[in-house]
Amino acid sequence: MDFQFAADIATQWLLNAQTDLTRYVIFAVSVWLALWVVFAGLLRGRKIRAASPPAKQLAIEFLVSLRSIAIFSTVGLVTFMLERAGLLPGPAIAAAWGPVWFWSSLALMVVAHDAYFYWAHRLMHHPRLFRVFHRRHHKSMNPSPFTAYSFDLGEAAVMASFVPLWLLVVPTPWGVTGLFMLHQIARNTLGHSGYELMPARADGRPMFDLLTTTVHHDLHHAQAGWNYGLYFTWWDRLMGTEHPEYHARFAAAVRKPLAPKIPNLAPVLERQA
Repeated sequence: MDFQFAADIATQWLLNAQTDLTRYVIFAVSVWLALWVVFAGLLRGRKIRAASPPAKQLAIEFLVSLRSIAIFSTVGLVTFMLERAGLLPGPAIAAAWGPVWFWSSLALMVVAHDAYFYWAHRLMHHPRLFRVFHRRHHKSMNPSPFTAYSFDLGEAAVMASFVPLWLLVVPTPWGVTGLFMLHQIARNTLGHSGYELMPARADGRPMFDLLTTTVHHDLHHAQAGWNYGLYFTWWDRLMGTEHPEYHARFAAAVRKPLAPKIPNLAPVLERQA
C-alpha cells in the first residue's frame, strides 16, 4: 500500500465519519429538542411513558453512538475501495437510467433494508447472540432519540453492512444512498423518541397501519420478544411477532388530549392547610 493510497483511505474515513456524525447529531438532537423541550408541554398527551430516561443514559447512548459511527465509517470504506478498484460499477450504471429508476431504487432499497433489519434483528435476539450483538441497545429499556445508534460493536457492523451489500447487488445511484441514509436516521430517531406522532383512524388504529409507529418499537424495548420491524409492520404480522396488545396500546397513546390539563390542586391544598 503506497502512501497516497493510505492517505486517501484516511481522508475517506474522516469524510464518512463527519457525514455520519453530522447526520446523527442533527436528527437525534433535533428530535430530542423538539419533542422533549420545545413542544414537551403541547405534546405531553402523546408521551408514551410517564417517566423519562435519566441524563446519564442519554450521555452513555451518545458516547456509544460515536463508537457505532466509527464502525459505520470503517465499513463504508468497503464501497470506496471497491469503486476505486473498478469492482463497483453499479452507481455509475444506475446514474444513466434516469429519474424513474432513481426513485424506484430508493423505494426498493427501503423495502429491502426493512427485510434485512427484521431478520438480522430477530437473529440477534437468539440467546447465543444477544449478549454479544444486541445487549447494549436493550440497556435503554426506556429509549430516547439518542438510542438510535447505541449498538454493540457486532450490531453496528451488521447494520452498516447493508449498504455495501446492496450496492454490490443492485445498481443504485449515490444520491439514492444519501436519501436512504436520511430516511433511516429520521425513522430511527423518531421510533425511539418516546412520543407517538402517528395520526389515528376513527377506530383507534394507526392512519398508516403498514408503517411502524413509536409505540410499535417502544413495546419492543419494553418486551423484547415482539416487534422486530423497522419501517413496516408486515414482517411482524406475517411471522406472528407483532405484540398482541400493539393496537390497544397505540389507541391508548393517541386518545389522550395532546396537552392534558394539569388538575388545579389549590383547593385541596387550602383544605389541608
